[in-house]
Amino acid sequence: MSLLKRSLDRIRPHVVRGAKHHKWYALFEAVDTIFYSPGTVTKVSPHIRDSIDLKRVMIYVWLAVMPCVLIGSINIGMQANEALMGLGLNEVAGWRGEMLAMFGIAIDPTSTWGNFWHGFWYWFPIYVVMFVVGGLWEVLFATVRGHEINEGFFVTSILLSLIVPPTLPLWQAVLGISFGVVIGKEVFGGTGKNFLNPALTGRAFLFFAYPAQLSGDAVWVAADGFTGATALSVAASGGLTGLEAAGFSLEQSFLGQVAGSMGETSTLAVLAGMAFLLITKVASWRIVLGVFLGMVATSSLLNLIGSNTNAFFNVPWYWHFVMGGFAFGMAFMATDPVSAAMTNWGRLWFGVLVGFMVVLIRVLNPAFPEGMMLAILFANLFAPLIDWFVIRKNIARRVKRND
Repeated sequence: MSLLKRSLDRIRPHVVRGAKHHKWYALFEAVDTIFYSPGTVTKVSPHIRDSIDLKRVMIYVWLAVMPCVLIGSINIGMQANEALMGLGLNEVAGWRGEMLAMFGIAIDPTSTWGNFWHGFWYWFPIYVVMFVVGGLWEVLFATVRGHEINEGFFVTSILLSLIVPPTLPLWQAVLGISFGVVIGKEVFGGTGKNFLNPALTGRAFLFFAYPAQLSGDAVWVAADGFTGATALSVAASGGLTGLEAAGFSLEQSFLGQVAGSMGETSTLAVLAGMAFLLITKVASWRIVLGVFLGMVATSSLLNLIGSNTNAFFNVPWYWHFVMGGFAFGMAFMATDPVSAAMTNWGRLWFGVLVGFMVVLIRVLNPAFPEGMMLAILFANLFAPLIDWFVIRKNIARRVKRND
């Protein structure tokens, strides 16, 4: 790292304004801003509220999801290895099996090292495809519009790669990131001007366009011929009793030892990343608090109401917290500073709306037990209206105070 920085120190003075038209300038600029602060930084909405630049914010978010990548890879590999052993298989098919055999890694659910690399080779190709395709779209739009390349795809690609099944076909990864970057962001002017979260926009497109590859019991464990229900699908059909009967425990769900998308399985990993974002003030604690309170209040109310026909009514809030993509969405999606509310009170109410909607969608909609993706996208649509009400309320209070 120090050698690269010294090299940049030597060549940096030679990069003049005219060099911006050179084909390698964009690459130099991206590497350069990792080590140097730019001459101007964004200090107002919609990006951030202090003197840290946008590129550094993107890097912070990228670093914050690394615990999810690490623990998620281990879990995806463990789930796959257990499934393969249950099917009577002792090797991984295809190029992944060749990669594992090259390094002497066998199918062993008890091996953390083996589980990590098995799961990693499911996530990494999806991430690389999304990163490259997302970057190409950013370069294309930057070239056509004549502005500098922004790093929006840097975060969008890794977030989207962590909220899809490990078995997602790569051609669908291309479609998902393309829809998220182009339709979810670039058509509105690019980073800072989109009103929907790009990663969730791409995920929603894939879900509704290809539901067979994005839902069901056969897509969450990376083993052909194996089907395994997620905790959410079990809770939707059997409630708390169903979860206990299926062998799901609160500890397993919190640590990330259940089937699901790589980034969403471990609530512990999500909380670690969220703590980093809150400490660095990249994420708004008001949004996080609002999402949590909205979920707790709504699920507790449904627990009191109860239902003889819908067992999901009886699932307590702490199970909602560790199941599915709730924690991941609360930490990394709802806190998107562009598509969320901008005012302080608006952020709190924005979060409450997300927490309220996710429980309603999960419990009252039998066709879609997840809910977090749609809840955040729904709240994104109302974020400007929430801010408008907050601002009008502030104006009215000040007028009344000065009368």
